[in-house]
Formats: sequence, structure tokens, C-alpha cells
Amino acid sequence: MQNTAQPLNDMLVSKSLSAADYVPTLDAMLSRTLARIALKKEQGLRTPDELWIVDHNDVYTLGQAGKEEHILQRTNTPIIKTDRGGQVTWHGHGQLVIYWLFDLDSLGWSVRNMVSHAEQAIEDVVNDCLKSHASNSSLISAHARRDAPGVYLYSHLNTASNDKAQPLTELPIDDAIMLGKIASLGFKIKHGFSYHGVAINLDCDLSAFNAINPCGYAGMQMLRLADFAAMDKQAQDKQLAAQAAEQSMPAMTNCLSYEQVTQKLISNIAKRHAGHIQLRALAPK
Repeated sequence: MQNTAQPLNDMLVSKSLSAADYVPTLDAMLSRTLARIALKKEQGLRTPDELWIVDHNDVYTLGQAGKEEHILQRTNTPIIKTDRGGQVTWHGHGQLVIYWLFDLDSLGWSVRNMVSHAEQAIEDVVNDCLKSHASNSSLISAHARRDAPGVYLYSHLNTASNDKAQPLTELPIDDAIMLGKIASLGFKIKHGFSYHGVAINLDCDLSAFNAINPCGYAGMQMLRLADFAAMDKQAQDKQLAAQAAEQSMPAMTNCLSYEQVTQKLISNIAKRHAGHIQLRALAPK
């Protein structure tokens, strides 16, 4: 496990964990949150908020009110009961997990504000990736839903033809076809401090979701960005860049790397945290 930290602004830092087992990561998150709560209550200190960018080893996690019936098949992958909201989900390599250790009261955010910021940050980044690195001609966009937390992909193949001048992200989704879910959310709030967070499927093996009802929804189709936008493995991306540098040439690749998507999302969240990106109107119910 690697643990590197870097400041994003005066009151936000990021920390990266690779090949991380779930239980030690959860224990560390809870310990850090409790320490921050104590510092604020006992000394009136506001500590910097933290984003934990985590590459988890394979695990199924069952939320606080999670129902065992949503686990359809027992595999060799461990199943861990945890204290976040939501039902059962999977974490593993190729999936981007970002935990939000935020002092909501100091930010002036409600829980609904945080959830909306999380969903809209994912929408922004996924739609940007789809726009710039689409691997097919499908008219796809990412949107949140009020009735089911998370971010979903929609096809506008029929509706877009009626208004070609309007951006896909601004087209109504009432007549669009929902293809499935690309990102999940699950938070825990303790004394105004949040932990846990979001998981976005980038280039992971989606077959792990076949053993569960993802987030408690039977038949929910899980999607990954790599099937809709050209993605390259991080190692391959670095190798291409290194080869280009040796030849004093720019890297000739139009593929997104895991690291590029990660940095896009961290940047978007940091701007929201600093108040530079305001919330849009919420998705219709």
C-alpha cells in the first residue's frame, strides 16, 4: 500500500492508497475522522479536509442497512459489513474510489449538498471524457437521478436528432434510454463530518457485479467508462510517454489513462470545495 499526500488548496489535501485492503482502510478513515471531531470539539480547530484516492483489492461491501438477500452468489471475494449508507456493492482494481473526509459544517454544506456535488463532479468528468474520447458514435451522456443515488449513462440516439444544436448534457432525459450505472455513492456522517464516498467504474472487470444486486437494484446494468471512451492502462500510457520523450516527440495517443480521469475528478472536486463551482439545479425526480 502506498500512502502519498499532497495539498489541493489551503483546506483540502489528497492521499493515495494502492492495492488497499478494505478493513484497514476503513479503520484508518474512521480513526482520522474521530480525531478531527475531537480536535474541533475540544480545541476549536478546523483541520484540512481530505480526499482519499483508493485502489482497492477485490471486496464486496454491505452497507449499514444492507440486506443479505442482495448477495446472489458467494465467491472467494470477501464480503465486509460496513457503516456507510446503501446496500451491497463491489470494489476492485480498475475502479476509482474516492473517499470524502469533509467537515460539512465548516463548509456550510448539507448532506444533500455533498451528495449533489459528488454526483455533479462525476457527471462533469464523465461527460468531458465522453465528449473528447468517445470510442463510438453513440450519443451518450452521464446524469444523476433523484430516485436512485449515483450516476447513470443515457443514450440520446432518438432525442438528439430533434435538437442537434443543444449539448447532450442539456437534453431532457425523459425520452432518453438509460443504459445503466457507471458510478455509486455511499457516505457516513458523524458529528457533521463525512467519510466513505464514491466509486466510478473505469476499466474494471464488471463480471464481479453479477454475484450481487448492485446497490440493492435487481437487474441493474453496471457500466464502465472504457466501453464508451477510449482508455489505456496507466502503465501503457506512461510507457508511451517515455518512448515519446526518448524520441523527443509528443506522445501520440488519444487514450485516457486511469490517472488522467483521476486527476480530472480531483480537480473538479477541489474547485467545488473551494467554492469555484456552484451546484446546478438538481435532477428531476
